[in-house]
Amino acid sequence: MDIIYYPVSAILWVWHKVFGSFLDPASGLAWALSVIFLVFTLRALLFKPFVTQVRSMKKMQKIAPLVRELQEKHGDDRQKLAMEMQKLQSEHGFNPLAGCLPVLVQVPVFIGLFHVLNGFKPGATSNYVFGAEEVASFVEADLFGAKLSISLTQPAEVLAAFGTDRTSMLLVAVPLMIAAAIATHFTARHSVARQGSQAAQNPQAAAMNRVTLWLFPMFAIVGGPFLPVAILIYWLANNFWTLGQQYVVYRKIDAEEAQDPSAPVVDSVATSGQDSDIEHQPGEVPGVIEDHNRGADKPGDSR
Repeated sequence: MDIIYYPVSAILWVWHKVFGSFLDPASGLAWALSVIFLVFTLRALLFKPFVTQVRSMKKMQKIAPLVRELQEKHGDDRQKLAMEMQKLQSEHGFNPLAGCLPVLVQVPVFIGLFHVLNGFKPGATSNYVFGAEEVASFVEADLFGAKLSISLTQPAEVLAAFGTDRTSMLLVAVPLMIAAAIATHFTARHSVARQGSQAAQNPQAAAMNRVTLWLFPMFAIVGGPFLPVAILIYWLANNFWTLGQQYVVYRKIDAEEAQDPSAPVVDSVATSGQDSDIEHQPGEVPGVIEDHNRGADKPGDSR
């Protein structure tokens, strides 16, 4: 994995030199900004794969009704179903791997980012492109009294050895965890809101949406205390980039579809004969099935 670790550490080194040119190189602010812009740089490099992934998902939504028709028609003949599926994908220019490859590309990159940030250890003589002096600078750097290289769950004597205390760590780490959780929730909410009506009515999809909307953000709260402050900064920066990137890419794709009247409508086949407009109650999250019978008047009840 050195082929990933060295470039990632080199990008962090460059940004630290940039911010160290007008800030104190040993300051926590210089290191924190370096981490944030390391995330932004990597996400910018992965922007095109993300767009490819979004376009692939849109195509998958558009042909989903046709896929269901083929499954109902050729469900007993797997070979015929496979042939018809390949034909359908070819006709619509859909490649299933196009939605998977961007994710496969991103995973090792972010593993490398996490590994490099976690590699700044007290007494380490190097961390890939960083020398002993730079490693020591990162280890000793603090942001408003909280050390970047340690977590708030460290024993009190360890925190004291690093020149900080529990209160200082809490005052920085807790807001970072809360902000990361909120950003994760709204990122998921943005994605769920764009699901087609058929996906929104699928109980399995609705259950998965609840997990994405509520359980994933809780990882920041539950796991955050065990992560170094630098990793929390990375997590927050990554989520804010994702939120902004979704907004830009989704608007661009929506504008392209609005200008192309020949573009097929999502779920147009599956919703034929049904109401195409699905009304959501105020406060509902699209894609999450709610029980609308709660609070309904029972027979015999008087208003």
